[in-house]
Amino acid sequence: MKLILLCCNIYSRMLPGCMLLILLLSAPLAFAHPHSFIDMKTSLVTKDNQLTGLRMVWTMDEITSADLLYDAGNAKPDSVVWKKLAAGVMANVLGQHYFTEFWHQGKRVKFDNLPPEYHLSRNGAKAVLEFVLPLAEPQSLKGQTYLFSTFDPSYFVDMFYDNEKSLGIPEAGAAQCKLTLKTPKPNASLQAYALSLDKADAPPEDMDLGRQFAQTVTLTCP
Repeated sequence: MKLILLCCNIYSRMLPGCMLLILLLSAPLAFAHPHSFIDMKTSLVTKDNQLTGLRMVWTMDEITSADLLYDAGNAKPDSVVWKKLAAGVMANVLGQHYFTEFWHQGKRVKFDNLPPEYHLSRNGAKAVLEFVLPLAEPQSLKGQTYLFSTFDPSYFVDMFYDNEKSLGIPEAGAAQCKLTLKTPKPNASLQAYALSLDKADAPPEDMDLGRQFAQTVTLTCP
């Protein structure tokens, strides 16, 4: 049940229909982790040759999107309905520190807990959350290397980039920088363990299962 609640965590504050998601996850295909999928795209946000944040676009799978789209109904984009849904989703993302870690020289870079913009929309049968993850302080780009990863620690939700084309660098301010994507290759025993987990099973917290499957993005600037 703990992991079912985690899956609903992104939506729980504003979705009375979250129980529907739980029922959907009871289908045979829901056995084995992960149970939910978010396709990500990320681009740098820069100003005066400094990194100020990350623009993220998260596209949720159809089942994960079902309750959101049901509650949105036929509401027009940018209507009050969509704005309320977006606020609820964003509040829960903030509660999980954007599901993201950002590192510089072995130290965590802090985030601002007030995103300057966020938006929720529909793309066919999928819900799409777009927001800017702001750094607490601008970070110098010249001659620096940064690492960041976005993941659900329990691996109930698989948050992934298709490939390096999902990573973007603005033409101005960081054109000389490079983003590279590293996808881990967990050993067979770890993969088998994840596959063995039912939707109600929780891996030990100190195992940090999601981190072991998490992709790492490296930002390198000359």
